[in-house]
Amino acid sequence: MPSLSDWLIPLLDAPTMRAVDRWAIEEQGVAGLELMERAGTSVARAVERVAADGPVTIVCGKGNNGGDGFVVARLLREEGREARVVLAAEARDIGGDARTNLERLPGAEPLPLSGMREALDGASVVVDALLGTGFQGTARGAVAEAIAVINAAPAPVLSVDVPSGVDASSGVVCGEAVCAAMTVTFHAAKPGLWIRPGKAHAGEVLVGDIGIPRGAPAASSIGLIGAAVLEQLPRRTPAGTKFSSGHVLIAGGSHGLTGAPRMTARASMRAGAGYVTACVPSSQQALIAGELPELMTRGLPDDGEGFTVEGVDTVLQAAGRGGALALGPGLGRREGAVSFARTLARRSPIATVLDADGLNAHAGHLGELAARDAPTVLTPHAGELGRLLQLDSAEIERERLRHVREASAQARAVVVLKGDDTLVAGSDGRVAVSPGGSPALATAGTGDVLTGIIAALLAQGLDQFTAAAAGVWLHAAAGRAAARQLGAAEGVIASDVIAALPRARTHAQPDRGGGTDDPGQRAPRLDGGEPR
Repeated sequence: MPSLSDWLIPLLDAPTMRAVDRWAIEEQGVAGLELMERAGTSVARAVERVAADGPVTIVCGKGNNGGDGFVVARLLREEGREARVVLAAEARDIGGDARTNLERLPGAEPLPLSGMREALDGASVVVDALLGTGFQGTARGAVAEAIAVINAAPAPVLSVDVPSGVDASSGVVCGEAVCAAMTVTFHAAKPGLWIRPGKAHAGEVLVGDIGIPRGAPAASSIGLIGAAVLEQLPRRTPAGTKFSSGHVLIAGGSHGLTGAPRMTARASMRAGAGYVTACVPSSQQALIAGELPELMTRGLPDDGEGFTVEGVDTVLQAAGRGGALALGPGLGRREGAVSFARTLARRSPIATVLDADGLNAHAGHLGELAARDAPTVLTPHAGELGRLLQLDSAEIERERLRHVREASAQARAVVVLKGDDTLVAGSDGRVAVSPGGSPALATAGTGDVLTGIIAALLAQGLDQFTAAAAGVWLHAAAGRAAARQLGAAEGVIASDVIAALPRARTHAQPDRGGGTDDPGQRAPRLDGGEPR
């Protein structure tokens, strides 16, 4: 398994967490009961953050997740708080450390599932301790019934380790799943808490320290992109020139679609590229050149509507300067444009970012890109990835992690599956996950902006995985910065995001709440330390 870069915060899947727990217990001598006690303590402290007083209802399953819930109930009762326990299983089926903590529970016996609605009456918070990180598939029977009742309750829900019904390793949700306001996860965050649809169920994510010693085996192929990625960005030197600052070529801009390449060009410039050339149909050249005086343009053969395959050689000649190519913004889907895009992608000798119709031209032909020698980055949204893999977009959204990895393997490229949880997948198995938190990007043209940012970083010499991940982070940070400046995410347009790029590139700005501008760093540890 390839090691994660230092700027990625590891997200540990279920098998890795099982290995960590086993290492702590069997090799480091940490008692399983002690781990459970600390887990319950973390959740009890978080309950106070959600609701400082009032009754608490804890809904427990039969496994260790339920055992954590019994600890929560005991601690709350010892502090004088009303804690109602509901058991979505038969008490006789509970064993191990969970059984010990059930027997330690003072006060009233747990209620059966039939008493759950009564136990929820007037609750200030509901603790979901039904299913843990080992869950996969579809919740059934009593557990599914309990999840449905929890979701119908008016009180906020706090999930233990992972919302019940969410696959902790992938974020997949197959059936009923708890919708939590907060999730307290243990030792390290899990991929399913940051990847949709699981992310949409997790609410605020807190990491609790359960006493696992340092040095635990934490091999992970998935990580959350942190602000430390900024340290990888190239800086201009006093002796630099416009060419050493990176040359970006853009191929796009057919009739009626000239805004997209202009957005991409502006974004490349604001992301640090020193020289940007737009290769556009000759019929559109004057229009595109007149909008942006810093932009160089080359006219390509066209048939009056857009691209033809005859224009490929002109782009390849321009690529002789090196740099990176952004292929697709405003390209169009006519037959000539499709032939142009597939031929140019196949022959391009420089790092190439494919977006929009550059991707659509490869629908059903994704494997063609595997023959490329130069670095390749694809930036699809779910619909475009669905066309590349010949799947429905809803299927992509159900299993985002699996499908982005599949596309990356087929194309032997870095694939950036866009969304609030943008996933950057490398063909070596690594995946970088965006913390998201930038609703300002939900507006036309921001995809073209991302393409320009990544192309600029490639042109400045970053490897394809780092360029894509850093580009995603900058894009989201610029969206947040633009929203702060304008006062609302709803007023942001793509040009505002471009204008905010230099500030986002410099550092993570403090938000108005006193935290950082990086949502990944707003997943605090309950012990006050840094996220791991």
